[in-house]
Amino acid sequence: MAGSASRRLPYHVADTIKGWIVDRQLMPGDRLPSEAELMDTLDVSKGTIRESTRVLEAQGLVVTRTGPGGGVFVCQMSESKATSLLSHYFYFQDISIRDIYQIRLALEPELAASLAGKVGADDLARLRESLHSYATPAPDLEDERQQHIDSLRFHEMLAELAGGNPLLSFIIRFTVQVLSDLTVYRHLYEPGDHQIGPTGCQYHARVLDAIEAGEADLARELMREHLLSAQAVMNDNEAQVRRGFLTG
Repeated sequence: MAGSASRRLPYHVADTIKGWIVDRQLMPGDRLPSEAELMDTLDVSKGTIRESTRVLEAQGLVVTRTGPGGGVFVCQMSESKATSLLSHYFYFQDISIRDIYQIRLALEPELAASLAGKVGADDLARLRESLHSYATPAPDLEDERQQHIDSLRFHEMLAELAGGNPLLSFIIRFTVQVLSDLTVYRHLYEPGDHQIGPTGCQYHARVLDAIEAGEADLARELMREHLLSAQAVMNDNEAQVRRGFLTG
């Protein structure tokens, strides 16, 4: 038991340091107390402090700099790092299309409604420009795969505009990323008999029209219709891929 406790100690110390960061309202770039100060304050060994620092570095919360002016500094975890850590957590989970769309249907129609009348001309132009890559039927499977990814990127771009609610923005972008990865990993674009790109493009254009016009209820309803339509196609594609796997 003593050995187990000693292995857990660096993680407890790391949690204590995270508490300090919050309590002292430290910001990215702020320096943590020196190694000697931490050893004295927490009454632990140099090895424990260093292991705790490695734990925090792995979590993306601090960075160690050597040389003059060096030390351990608070850093802001990048979204790519957070997404990667969450993706690792879900890697062995049997995430289904239904699971993903349950979240999307709960959040994305409300996001579209919240943006109505609040998106600037430059962002609207950027969003409309993004529609071109999936406006026409894909000539082959590779292009269809890319159209899936590009059309999902549109939803990420919308979520990026939800600046007033970073949690909502992150959850939507993460969910869309999981769907994008799942689409490629399970080859859900391979049945190749649906014009999901052009259909999605038409919905996206109508959602943008409603957002630009400030019509929140219409933006909400159009987004919901779009997601239900896309889910039906994904369910069908998934079933076809599974049948092919079972009979191949």
